[in-house]
Amino acid sequence: MKIIKKILLAIVLLIATALIVAFFLPKNYAVEREITINQPKDSVFNYVKYLKNQDNYSTWNQKDPAMKKTHSGTDGTVGFIAGWESTNKEIGTGEQEIKKITEGERLDLELRFKVPFEATDNAYMTTEAVSETQTKVKWGFKGAMPYPMNLMLVTMNMDEMLGKELQTGLNNLKTILEKE
Repeated sequence: MKIIKKILLAIVLLIATALIVAFFLPKNYAVEREITINQPKDSVFNYVKYLKNQDNYSTWNQKDPAMKKTHSGTDGTVGFIAGWESTNKEIGTGEQEIKKITEGERLDLELRFKVPFEATDNAYMTTEAVSETQTKVKWGFKGAMPYPMNLMLVTMNMDEMLGKELQTGLNNLKTILEKE
């Protein structure tokens, strides 16, 4: 009986310590990648502002060709919603909505994940002229994990996990746009 009490006490102390540590850990994370594309800024922005074009370059859209997609509103305008539903656990179910467009410069999106977990995060794409024929594109993602789930940020390297996907997507975008 004493051994069981000691084991239970150790478990309680371990959980309490983890909860205390989580209280002091950051809850927010941000990931951003960039690439330079050999195309004028207007051409690049006019491609990325249409969410349906993500089917061509986003790695998430390419992981499940059979995913069910829904669309609401006018693509390339504020309020457009692109939804997805996949049995692939890496993709899950959710939607993204264009929340703000700074014409020629920035696209702000709200991502609403439903399955395998519920979360609302933000993403953005920016375009910046490097020269008349070159454009720097940045793709970023900002999110938060509420307490005590933020403890997982210690073991999950969000920059590495999301950054790889963002960079591959940008590489795909560069290939597509430089062919045109």
